[in-house]
Amino acid sequence: MIIHFLLGVVLLISLVTDLMYRKIYNTITFPAMVFGFIYYIWTDGWNGFLFSGLGFLVGIGLLFIPFVLGGIGAGDVKLLAAIGALMGTSFVFYTFLYTCIAGGIIAIILIIKKKQGKGLYHRMMNAVTLKSVKIINDEDLHHAFPYGVAIFIGTFCAFYLGGV
Repeated sequence: MIIHFLLGVVLLISLVTDLMYRKIYNTITFPAMVFGFIYYIWTDGWNGFLFSGLGFLVGIGLLFIPFVLGGIGAGDVKLLAAIGALMGTSFVFYTFLYTCIAGGIIAIILIIKKKQGKGLYHRMMNAVTLKSVKIINDEDLHHAFPYGVAIFIGTFCAFYLGGV
């Protein structure tokens, strides 16, 4: 199906650009969103618009708070919105769940590899005891990884595993 092919192309390009430049480009995500809307309106009219539109909104909504807090980039939000516009609400929700799992595993591997578990533990304890609740700052971001990798993995898990 053309939607699946387009999704694969968008994900692959976004993965490469996020790994190489730490950016997911609007020139990739916006056309995918528009194509999703046009395709579903063309094939299913108003119901297609709702299918694509709700997927788009859920995609944005799921990553909006992490974006506002500074923990994730706008490109990641737009990529998930494009996935929603192409595949619908249920698919983008499962993609989000698998992405969270993949992102958590990647983060744990990086923390272990860089031997930063003690510092993470102290930051978590401060947050839990409300000694220091703050929005993520630039010095915390040097530990970050390109989240497009987790979105790529999460989308393929959703595609092949579904709502398992």
